[in-house]
Amino acid sequence: MTAPEKIPADLVADWHTLHRVFIRPEDEKSRQTLVKYMEQILFGLHDFLNTHVGVTEAIPLATLARSYTDTAINREPEKKLAEVIRDIINEIAPRAVNVASPYFIGHMTSAIPFFMVHLKAIAAALNQNLIKLETSKVLSVLEKQVLAKMHRMIYNREQKFYDCHVQNADTCLGLFTNGGTTANITALWVARNRCFPPTEHFFSVEKDGMPAAMKAHDLERMVVLVSERGHFSLKKAGGLLGIGNKNVIAVDVNENHQIDMAKLTRMVQKLSRRKQTKIAAIVGIAGATETGSIDPLPQMAHLCRTHKIHFHVDAAWGGPVMLSEKYAGLLAGIQEADSVTIDCHKQFYMPMSAGMVYFKDPRALDRIVYHAGYVNRKGSVDLGIKTLEGSREASSLILDSALKIMGSQGYALMIDHGIETARLFAQKIKDRDRFQLITEPVLNILTYRAVPARFRQLLDTTQSESRRQQTDGCLDQINIDLQRIQREVGKSFVSRTRLKHFTGDNHDIVVLRSVIMNPYTDGSILDRILDEQETILDTMDIQDPTFSHNIDIPQGEHQDG
Repeated sequence: MTAPEKIPADLVADWHTLHRVFIRPEDEKSRQTLVKYMEQILFGLHDFLNTHVGVTEAIPLATLARSYTDTAINREPEKKLAEVIRDIINEIAPRAVNVASPYFIGHMTSAIPFFMVHLKAIAAALNQNLIKLETSKVLSVLEKQVLAKMHRMIYNREQKFYDCHVQNADTCLGLFTNGGTTANITALWVARNRCFPPTEHFFSVEKDGMPAAMKAHDLERMVVLVSERGHFSLKKAGGLLGIGNKNVIAVDVNENHQIDMAKLTRMVQKLSRRKQTKIAAIVGIAGATETGSIDPLPQMAHLCRTHKIHFHVDAAWGGPVMLSEKYAGLLAGIQEADSVTIDCHKQFYMPMSAGMVYFKDPRALDRIVYHAGYVNRKGSVDLGIKTLEGSREASSLILDSALKIMGSQGYALMIDHGIETARLFAQKIKDRDRFQLITEPVLNILTYRAVPARFRQLLDTTQSESRRQQTDGCLDQINIDLQRIQREVGKSFVSRTRLKHFTGDNHDIVVLRSVIMNPYTDGSILDRILDEQETILDTMDIQDPTFSHNIDIPQGEHQDG
């Protein structure tokens, strides 16, 4: 029988070691290790990431998974802080994803300014809980000021409005949330409750529930309308709020991937004629996740005013564009929204995870107030009485500090760079005959696909619908494999999604998706990403039946690879 391994004396969980671990590094070696790596991260973040993390290490997920199968928690400590940090640097970091790389242009997660790490560390060290004044004090006061600044960016009301509401204990201009999903759910929560005012035998939907609310107001159905480019968090809201996610209805988009206003108008008119159906909200998209497109917000606002419908704008991605003097006009009409979602961890370049939701009416959030005897008592002025989340960190401190460090012009420079570099990328794609631009960038997102030379002529010739679907199916597989290979090689990254290429199509195609967010992504890097994709195409066996699907290739045409 093997003798049990002897545990080092300094790796035993007792009050002495717990005290030492809890209040300071265990020993001088741990302190030196901590200082060594934290200095790199705090003051040379991007150099650190480029040294320790590629875009991602070329290792299959299945292989990684086999290394993480131990499910037992050790009774005694396993390692000292110095060892744990070293393991993170040597084992975890190289296998993470370097979202800070300028070659990582596939998702809405990107580089953050180095000072964000300092601010996040301070917020963590203070460990304030914004659910209540008793656990945050000045941070709650600061939060209301930051909320007023963001509200002013969106709605730009007169000075006396903000003087009245910035620190008003009875009103609320918005909330910090844990992300855009929670922000969207909060906005639709308010919109739903707005549809159910009290009656003689009905108090509120929050107290009596959806069945009672629907009965009291003689309704059988409640719906939310949004374009088919809407974020999936809106479907979640339908499920959570008892509306039913099938009643979050996707409206067709036009050739610019904006909601089709003619179809939306007809749908509103049709639903409004049904006495037992209520439209809780219409959602406009200001920076669609897949295409970056922006819905016609002024026309949507007018339609909502005409029919007295809550107008919510999901600007999780595009909201910060309002700081750009050059491109703020792209979001014209957003100031007419009843509520607006913006994400901090997107184009405000904050660490994960923080979102915001704002309301035109400073009393809109009164519809979702909750109290608890031990924390948010009746009469409480805490913002926690109006948030879906309970405990929240001081994200407002980080955003407030970032705005002071960057200024609106600093953010505008990064936003302008993203939009203009995306336009440059679109042109580079058009200039290469092995690629096809699918959606032009409105903001800093675009989609395209690889089209090997042998398929170019097929796309350029008139084909039946079934024939075109065959061609697209073949190209779908090529682009799926291209994206997967490039991702696994780990030098650069674009994502992929599925979209309808033309209005009226009854099938989606696979497209490559690019998000230009990193201020260090430039034309030369984009060229190298496309070069790498062309190199990968050269290595792919386009003759394989899994690609050709019995499509006749014109005789005499050279094949890629």
